Amino acid sequence: MKKELHIFFTALMFYTRIPCPQNIDHNPDYLNKASRYFPVIGWIVGSVAFGVYCVFNYLVAPEIAVIFSMIASVLVTGAFHEDGFADVCDGFGGGWTKEKILMIMKDSAIGAYGAIGVVLLLFLKFQGLTQLIVVSENPKFIIYNSQFTILLLLVAAHSISRLAAISIVFTHQYSREDATSKSKPIAQSYSWKEVVGAFFFGLLPLVIWSYFQWQMLLVIIPVFLTRFFLVRYFQKWIHGYTGDCLGATQQVCEVVFYISVIALWKFI
Repeated sequence: MKKELHIFFTALMFYTRIPCPQNIDHNPDYLNKASRYFPVIGWIVGSVAFGVYCVFNYLVAPEIAVIFSMIASVLVTGAFHEDGFADVCDGFGGGWTKEKILMIMKDSAIGAYGAIGVVLLLFLKFQGLTQLIVVSENPKFIIYNSQFTILLLLVAAHSISRLAAISIVFTHQYSREDATSKSKPIAQSYSWKEVVGAFFFGLLPLVIWSYFQWQMLLVIIPVFLTRFFLVRYFQKWIHGYTGDCLGATQQVCEVVFYISVIALWKFI
């Protein structure tokens, strides 16, 4: 149990800005094992986003509460995944060879593709969440109460999108040949425990939701189709993935999740 807690805190330290015990470091062995808890980080981020939304929803309009909720999720993760998405937009938008793409993604400066991409991504996320929160007030979709429905929505979105991202590590090779990326230790090795743990924690919130509305399980299809096409694209151009690719996958799959739920609710 003590070792598992150490592994969990390693994941928490690596993927968020939440303070961890002083004895936690970037031990490569624990970083490899920490991938099993990546979707659990989604539980935490989704819960924080939900809590902030609830507080501000009592004070201001729901749309403004959604914005503060998004800000909270960015602050908790340190814009870790948004930064990866921006780098992928810049790299694949401005590079035409593997070497050029990787070089652009490694650059800390953000370019036009990255800036435009992040703005559009956040706008889609805002619009999706706002519409979902409005629709969740419909008695047809309420589980116990509307607040619990929104909690399940956020936690499931953050966990399954992180599962889609980390599953790339289990199926494809790391693209860079150097050890300059933070995600390099994670990509070196994994066992069945990491695979089973990631899928268990990643799918559990959606499975709980599907107990009340079985149709929710269908959301898995567009999310993993998106994951499939993104990986195919990464493989074509850089013959694998990088940490930025994982961050971009998480962000895109999160937005696809929201859009898929909106579309699904139209037919329930």
